[in-house]
Amino acid sequence: MEPTPLPKMYTDLADWWPVLSAPEDYAEEAALFRQLLLEAVPERPPQVLELGSGGGSNASHLKADFTLTLVDLSPDMLSVSRALNPECEHIQGDMRTVRLERQFDAVFVHDAVMYMLSEADLRAAIETASLHCRTGGAALFVPDCVKETFQPQTDHGGHDRAGRAMRYLEWSYDPDDSDTTFVTDYAFLLREADGSVRAAYDRHFMGFFPRQTWMRLLEEGGFQVRILPDEFGRDLFCCTKK
Repeated sequence: MEPTPLPKMYTDLADWWPVLSAPEDYAEEAALFRQLLLEAVPERPPQVLELGSGGGSNASHLKADFTLTLVDLSPDMLSVSRALNPECEHIQGDMRTVRLERQFDAVFVHDAVMYMLSEADLRAAIETASLHCRTGGAALFVPDCVKETFQPQTDHGGHDRAGRAMRYLEWSYDPDDSDTTFVTDYAFLLREADGSVRAAYDRHFMGFFPRQTWMRLLEEGGFQVRILPDEFGRDLFCCTKK
């Protein structure tokens, strides 16, 4: 299975990640993930595998309660995460194909699962999670949306940090409602410490699937599943490995 080409956000612009999406932005939702995982796996400290860990922002909040192994496709994003979370194990790998030959108390997959563009991709990611989750362990999948909840939208943000500053505009839309993908375009303004400013554009292709597809694939992957709606309008797929 060939890796999906990585957007600039995870390659050329990866070192801007803490300015684009600072760890403190994740505190509220990470508290929810922490609660759900601790309820599901009461061992102390649980061994948790995060697939698609990115710049390690979730890990920066979860590492106090979990022993984390962080897997991401982007070597540049792993470098960002290592600087933030040096105590965590970091492994470069594709969530569809990585095989660590060990099992964990829980597997956590945040919004990186949105880069699964086909049902075959999503099935492969779920299989990876299942293979790495012990019997009776937990898996938590947190897609930004499912097919039923997708809405075209715009967003903006950014931060000032260590002499640098970034502001971005994000625009998500579905050019073809007959398939399982939508598009998110980003426009960035990047200000360096010397005051110079440049612009960058980045396009991301994202996948979304009906709840029924999620449920079927998770059950076929060996999980018992319940869906927990959260305050951000997402469906959290809370799973137990059979």
